[in-house]
Amino acid sequence: MDKPLISLTNIEKKYQIGTAVSTVLKQISLTVHQGDMLAIVGASGSGKSTLMNIIGLLDKADAGEYRLQGRHVADLSNDEQAFVRNQQIGFVFQQFNLLPRFNAAQNVGLPLTYRRMLPAVATQKTDEALARVGMQSFRAHRPGELSGGQQQRVAIARALVGEPQVILADEPTGALDSSTGKDIMKLFLTLHDEGRTIILITHDEQIAALCKRRITLADGQIVSESHQ
Repeated sequence: MDKPLISLTNIEKKYQIGTAVSTVLKQISLTVHQGDMLAIVGASGSGKSTLMNIIGLLDKADAGEYRLQGRHVADLSNDEQAFVRNQQIGFVFQQFNLLPRFNAAQNVGLPLTYRRMLPAVATQKTDEALARVGMQSFRAHRPGELSGGQQQRVAIARALVGEPQVILADEPTGALDSSTGKDIMKLFLTLHDEGRTIILITHDEQIAALCKRRITLADGQIVSESHQ
């Protein structure tokens, strides 16, 4: 089997509130290969979002080893981690996180702006990403002019535009009605069928059931894993 895209070994994360120390993640070991579609499920407070933040280099583990494409994440400087987030990881959030003053095309093109890509090339890639999620005709619309489902499609286009190694989606259907949520999941499944690696956090069992692989967290530990 190919080397893992993501490899976590005995990851731990603690938070201190006053004099009390809370261990949020305990001895998490997990591998993700290119082309996986993994659902991370668990009750509120189980550690799902903390695990996602560590995988996405938005937070650091207190113990354990994290390798991304074979590289020790702990060896990367802050600038190198920012570079990896921009180049290799696409993020999709529950609340979309679109900039309200920017139109759809400007929001999608932000990761390319940070790369200082030539404007003509960035525009082409932005239009391709918007077309991929069925939103090219809405490129000039601002978030406030779009429905929740349309905003999430724009957010997915933003995650895709830089052609990342992995897409991290944190409750991507959580702010949507069930019908719109199903449409968004169909889009994720299509992207997976195209070979994209997707890690999805959800509390929705119906959403998790659509993923090829799932792990369940409870009290900061992996308590089960299943494949289908």
